[in-house]
Amino acid sequence: MEEDKEESSKKQLRQDNPPATAASLFTDDLILEILSRLPARSVRRFKCVSMPWRDLIADPVNRKKLPQTLAGFLYTTYRSLGAVWSHHFASVSGGAAPVDPSLNFLQPKYKYIAYVDTCNGLLLCACSNKENPAAYGEQVRYVVCNPATERWIELPPQPQAQANRFHCASRLAFDPNVSSHFHVLEFVETYMDVGSCVTGVDIFSSQTGAWIRRDSELVEQITVFDEFRSVRFGGMLHLVGKLNPVNIYNEPALLVVDMEGKEWKTILLPDGSSSYDAIGLSQGCLHYASTTQAHVSNNSKKNAGIATKITLWRLENYDSKEWVLKCSASIDEPSNMPGLKWRVFAIHPDCDTVFLDGGDVLAAYDMQHQKFVRIINFEKGSYQVYLPYVPLFSEVLADADEQ
Repeated sequence: MEEDKEESSKKQLRQDNPPATAASLFTDDLILEILSRLPARSVRRFKCVSMPWRDLIADPVNRKKLPQTLAGFLYTTYRSLGAVWSHHFASVSGGAAPVDPSLNFLQPKYKYIAYVDTCNGLLLCACSNKENPAAYGEQVRYVVCNPATERWIELPPQPQAQANRFHCASRLAFDPNVSSHFHVLEFVETYMDVGSCVTGVDIFSSQTGAWIRRDSELVEQITVFDEFRSVRFGGMLHLVGKLNPVNIYNEPALLVVDMEGKEWKTILLPDGSSSYDAIGLSQGCLHYASTTQAHVSNNSKKNAGIATKITLWRLENYDSKEWVLKCSASIDEPSNMPGLKWRVFAIHPDCDTVFLDGGDVLAAYDMQHQKFVRIINFEKGSYQVYLPYVPLFSEVLADADEQ
């Protein structure tokens, strides 16, 4: 009888004081240290472990220590032939904007602020103290800022283009995993018999604080497109362009150059690619997405519609420049969005989701699950330029001269 009472007491003691689980032995600081070393996609998934973990990851203070992923797109709308413009932010998750898209911290000095490019949390802007610098014949100044920390730096004036040469595209290159320094590359094209093609680049380094000019080392003639985003990958900047003239189709290709302008090369885009769409760094690899449209009949409605085929490619072997078709999908136009022609303008960095521009609609399409999601509608007649934004909370511009 006494043994039964003793065993019952021990059982009750175990119930009142359960043994510590492995997870309970981790302090919040240790958990944060582990999570900070994981990809952003994994961190988001770990929010489902428990309510304490969700609160720990969502805490604004802790977010500064954790890797971030694509939050949405900074974009500008223009009306009245560009005379009226405003800056906005479109969230890919439907949440609030993580930053102020109007960049109020720059407005005490600049009346004109134009988005130019983004890269890993930094934003390149063209700024002027005149509301319409073009009307005054005034050259804009480049400003690189971190919208999350509101730190910024104004770059010295860039070199003037020589006769018969002009600046065709400006790009920001920054990788916080490699260095706290950034580069701005402004490509120079020259008019030739076959059209204009890249003949050099002006490069600003935040480490030296100065511009340098490099001539192109390419044998091929290539034209780059200012409206398409670039990708910094493997220490090289990649831009979408066309070889000119390879054939009557102006074969699409990537222009590739290093941060010192000493190494140049081209990479042909996948066979059968006839459109100029988006490149992106996704899941650690360089990706390319293209779209084609075809008219299809709808027997139930007895009218024609538009089907968009999206193909997603991965650069399997960088040295051999070999592209592999990763997946493809055809989406019929949503019934409530008739007549829209979609183009891919961005690729998600963590998954096989592409972002589509329909002119008046911004949408996302999950290639693996074939799921279409409308993100935002725009007013008729407006024009948008989208820049992907990933929050960066570290003080990489700690030496910035805030004037």
